[in-house]
Parts: sequence; structure tokens; C-alpha cells
Amino acid sequence: MLVQVDHLMPHGFLFIFLFSSIISTNIIHACNQTESSSLLSFILSLSSPPLNWTSLDCCRWEGISCNHDGWVTDVDLPSKGLKGGNFPLSLRNLTHLRYLNLSHNSLYGSLDQSAFFLSLNNLEILDLSYNLLSGELPDSLPSRNMIRMVDLSSNHFYGVIPSSFFQEARNLTSFSVSNNTFSGSIPSTICLHSSPLIKLLTFSLNKFSGNISPGLGQCLQLQVFHAGYNNLSGLLPEDIYNATTLEQIALPANSLYGAISDRIVNLTILTILDLNSNGFSGLLPANIGKLSNLKLMLLYANKLEGLLPSSLMNCTKLTELSLRFNNFEGDISAINFSRFSQLSKLDLMNNNFTGMLPTSIYSCKSLKAIRLSINHLKGQIQPEILSLKYLSFLSLGFNSLTNVTGAMKILMRCESLVFLSLTSSFVGEDMPSDEGIVEFDGFQKLRLLDLSHCEFSGQIPVWLSKLKKLEFLNLFHNRITGSIPSWLGTLPSLLYLDLSFNQISGEFPKELCRLPMLASEQTAAQLDRGYLELPMFASIPLILAKDTNYNFLSYAHALQYNYLSHLAPSIFLYNNSISGSIPTEIGRLQLLHVLYLGVNNFSGSIPDQISNLKNLEILDVSVNHLSGKLPASLASLNFLKSFNVSYNNLEGPIPRSTQLQSFNASVFEGNPKLCGAPLPNECRSINGVGGDNNNHQDEDQNGHQIPWFYISVLLGFIIGFWGVFGPLMVKKTWRYACFQALGKVQDRLITVWMTRMQRRLRS
Repeated sequence: MLVQVDHLMPHGFLFIFLFSSIISTNIIHACNQTESSSLLSFILSLSSPPLNWTSLDCCRWEGISCNHDGWVTDVDLPSKGLKGGNFPLSLRNLTHLRYLNLSHNSLYGSLDQSAFFLSLNNLEILDLSYNLLSGELPDSLPSRNMIRMVDLSSNHFYGVIPSSFFQEARNLTSFSVSNNTFSGSIPSTICLHSSPLIKLLTFSLNKFSGNISPGLGQCLQLQVFHAGYNNLSGLLPEDIYNATTLEQIALPANSLYGAISDRIVNLTILTILDLNSNGFSGLLPANIGKLSNLKLMLLYANKLEGLLPSSLMNCTKLTELSLRFNNFEGDISAINFSRFSQLSKLDLMNNNFTGMLPTSIYSCKSLKAIRLSINHLKGQIQPEILSLKYLSFLSLGFNSLTNVTGAMKILMRCESLVFLSLTSSFVGEDMPSDEGIVEFDGFQKLRLLDLSHCEFSGQIPVWLSKLKKLEFLNLFHNRITGSIPSWLGTLPSLLYLDLSFNQISGEFPKELCRLPMLASEQTAAQLDRGYLELPMFASIPLILAKDTNYNFLSYAHALQYNYLSHLAPSIFLYNNSISGSIPTEIGRLQLLHVLYLGVNNFSGSIPDQISNLKNLEILDVSVNHLSGKLPASLASLNFLKSFNVSYNNLEGPIPRSTQLQSFNASVFEGNPKLCGAPLPNECRSINGVGGDNNNHQDEDQNGHQIPWFYISVLLGFIIGFWGVFGPLMVKKTWRYACFQALGKVQDRLITVWMTRMQRRLRS
């Protein structure tokens, strides 16, 4: 028995030790009751999905962590669907809180509550980004000596950031307030007076204004400085080039100006330089190549000029080079693009580059997007372009290229090509024919094809019918003849068609009214939403009734699209020789937003079915031979922003609606028989009521309107005539008295007239 006891004794002690350890552990990590109540109060004040907070110990709750003494140190509840406000007051009892992350929720309220901030003496990380918080910032940060990271971006905060806000925040390394409505100056002296350890500063998408004051050069550990999309102006402060630890400078869409300083080459570890959409001018620094770690150089939409420095080719790590909308010049073939082995996007649009299309560009095997449009380049597209296996975006428009048929035979074998714009290139050649193209199933991923302004001769080629992914087809301003092929209506993805300013004849094909993307919401919902590698620029043409020319917005002010699906579904057939009637089937295109049929030879009436186009924003049928009345149902088109039926043979009253009467009278002019607002000529009234269609209801039993107006006039004349002159014919004495009275009136009038004439002659 003793042996058994001796044998069991160690196991007993072990059991007792483990049991006590478990109890001890539970006691150590038990949540403080006050803090548990504060957390429950916080959650109960919100409207949110249920959290896994079923344990009696709040340290075991979802998103909550405690220290060994049971004090709550971390509240980590991002993207939990939390909705509500006044949360700071309910969390102020968490005095040991070190980490607070409530980002990506729907919390509202103000932070300007000192009780909340003053109690959080140990807070190191504060992330309240992507909420609905508002108001001004408090005078100072919480736990000034402890706080390391503050992210308040994407809220509704406003006002000036107080100069005292960063006072004594000596451990602060990251401060982000992007996408709010802060105003005043950027606190660029943050490192000078308070936070020398700062590494990240982001102020983008606010209303900061004025110059960037000196001070950033004192941020000796600063790596990221973003302040784009504000109202900043003036020159870049020279001391910013002392912050040699900078890896990213992003100041796009401000009003900064001046030259880019040669001192920028001091920032040798810079990877992102984004100064786009400002007013920078002058030459690029000759030694720009010393920035050999650059990956993104985005200097587009400035006033930079001159030659590209040869040292630029030392920036061999570039993945994106965008210099569009500047005044750079020189022979583009002098640039050895083969040095940019990692380049994926090249955008040199709208400069003054000359020379032949550079063949060295075909050595950049990683290229996904090339835009060289609006320059002075010459040459032909070479077969070597097929080595760019990832090329999806190609824009070479407004250059002097040749051999479009050869180009199409090559490009249709670019298997990744999605976007192809050759507008105003290959000018005066024939439309690429079907020979050698129609048999080949190329362009299988092509979604946009722009061959506008090329003055191509010929007809719409059949090979286009094979482009099953094509969404956008622009053949504007060519010399295309023949009729619109019916197979256009079978293209399953087409939602934007522009055939304006051509010589197209024939009728509007009914098959075009069956375009799946314009007729079926279910089909349109399946559209590829793929992101374009570079933004495209487009503007809706403004057509005046008296002017047969398109008036385009300049590229600098054109709308920018990163998705083709954001373009308004449109059909442009303006300025052709299309005849016949507008088919009633047009009403099937219920998803259509823009319809331009002006300056053609359409006849007949405007079909009533056009009112089925409930999404229509622009309708132009001006300068045709349309007749009859405007359909009353046009009044139901509530989204019309532009409307033009001028110079036709329309008649009758203009339907009454808030929309139609809001347009200028010029959109109805040239139709002499049209009447009603906004035209000055009122419709002829009947029985004292305006003569629109709703008031002409006096009809006889056979359905013919009785001319009561003319009958009443005739009866009134007969009764009045015989009522006056009848008695004079019967009574002789009355007749003499009447004529004598008339004679006296005549003498009186002559006397008055003679007196006035004498006075006038004397004067």
C-alpha cells in the first residue's frame, strides 16, 4: 500500500501544481471589470453585427488583448461594420490602451473631446481611418510621449491642424490625414519643433493652401511625403532636398511652379517622383539619372520643355515613365529604351518629339502600355512589336504613320491588345480591307478601336464583325461610303459607336436596334470591367444647330476614363446621308444615353417609341426632313441634358414638360409650324384656350371637328350689319340724320388734322 502511495505521490503533486497554475493564470488574465463595462458600453452604443464577445472574460473577446495584469491594451476591430458615434467617451476608461484600430467602419462624431485623449496616456497606435468622423482636431495628441502612429485619413475632419497638435510627440513616426477637408498650411515644421523621428506624412486630398514652408529638411528620417490634390502653390522649398532618406514625393494636382531643382539628385534612394498636374517649367536636371532607384516618374501635365537628358537612361529600374502634356522635344530615336528592362508603362503623349517610331522600344519586354500620340513621329509599325507579349494598350494617334493595312495585319496578332487608338494617323489611305485580315481571327481581346480623323476611303470592313469583345468603335471623320452593315447589330459587346462625318448612305438598319449591350440590362451587367493600363481621354462633342462641325473640348480639359464601362452608351451617326425613317425599333435601346442623328436625310415622323429610352441624356435629330408632330411622350424623358430638333418640318405644339421647356428656343427653330413654349409664337387658340392636342375635342358624331369659330364670326357679322344698316334702308329721315352726323364728324377730323399740321410747319 505504501508502495502504491509512494508511486502516486508525484502524480498527485503534479496534478495539484497544474490545477493551481490554471487558476493562477486565469486570475492574472482576468479582465478588469470597469474596462469590461466600458467595452460593452461602447459596443451597445453602436449598431453593428454581433461580435464574438460571449466569454465572461473580455480579454478573450474578438479583437481585444490584455496584458498580464488584465488591463486592456489592444482594441483591434477594423472592418467590423460598426456604426454609430460618441465612441471616445465610452473608451476613455481604457487607461492602459496601447493599440486602437477602428478603421473601415461607419463611426461618426468628433475627436475634440479632451476627456478621451487625456486619459489615453499609453496609446501608441491610433487608426481611425475610413470612417465618418468629423469636426476639428483637438489641441494635442494623446499620450504625447508614447504615440507613434496616427491615421485619420478618409473621414470628414476639417479646419486648421493646430500648431500645438504635435507638441512633445517625439516618438511620432507616421501621420496621415489624407482625404478630409483640412485647410490652412501644411505643418511642415513638424520635425523642427516636435517629431524628429517622423517617417511618413500624407496630406493628400484636402484643402491645404499656400506655400510649403521650409522645415521638411529637418526630417532626417522622412521616407514618404504625400500632399497631392490640394491648393498648394509657390516653389518647392529648397530644404526638402536635405531629406535624403526620402523614398516617395507625391505632390500631384496642385499649383506648384518653377524649375525642378538640380539638387533633387541628392535624393538618391527616391523611388517615386510624382509632380503631375502642376505648373513646373524649364528643363529636367541634366543629372536626373543619379536617381537610379526611381520606379515611377510621373511629371505629366506641366510646362517642362527641352530635350530629355541622356542620363535618364541610367534610371534602369523605371516601371512607369509618364511625361504627357509637356513641351519636350528632340529625336525620340535618340532614347535607348532597351535600358528600361522593367518598364511597363510609357506615356509621352502630346509633346514635340520627332523622328521615326523607335525600334528600341520593342526591347522593353515588360511593356503593357505605350502612348506616343500627338507628336511628330513618322514610320511604320514593325513586326518586332509582337515580342511585347503583355502589350494591352497602344495609342499612336496624331502622328504621320504609313501603311495602315500592314499595321493592322501585324497588330491583330498582339494577343493581349485591349486598347488600340490610331486616330489621325495613316491619313488619306484606304480603309484596311478584308483581304488578308478577315480570314485571321485576330484582336480577340480588343475592346476599343479608334480609327477616327484618318480620312480613310472605302466601306466599313467585314473583319470588324469578328471582334466579339469590341465595346468602343470610333470611325468618326473619314470618307466611308456605302450603308451601315446590319452585322454591326450582332456585336455582343458594342456600346459606343461613332460613324459621324462620313459619306454613309442607305437607311438606319433595324438590326442596330438589337445591340445586346444597349438593349439588355442582364447582358450589360456581364460587361468586362477591366482597368485600363493608362487613362483614356474623351469628350462628348457639342453640336450646334447652325454648325455642322463638332466642337471638342481640348485634351487638357477632356474627361478621363480608367474604365471603358464608364463611357456613356452612345450612337453617333451625325453628318452623313442616311435616309428613310427612324425605325420604331429604336425603342429597344433602353440603355442608350446619347443619340446623334442630326444632319442627315431622315424623313417621316419621330417615332413615339423613342420615349422608351428612359436613360437618354442627349438627343439630336436636327437638320433632317422629319415631319409631323413631336410625340407627346417626349415629355417623359426626364434625364435629357441636350435636345435638338431644329431645321426639320415639324408642326404643332411642343409637348409640355419641365424638361423640354427648359431648353433654348434655338433647338426648335427652323420648324415654322411648331408653336408653344419656349418658342415665341403661341399656338392658335380655340374657344379662348391654347390650341394643343388636348384641347381640340369638339367633334361631331362622325369624328369631324365642327368649325364653331368661323360660324360664330359669320353670324356676328350678319346680325351686326343688318342691325345697323337695316333701319337706315327702311326709314328715310333716319338715313339723312345719320349721313349728316357722319359729315360733321368728318369736318371735325379734317379741322383737327389741319391745325396740327400748321403748328408742326411753324416749329
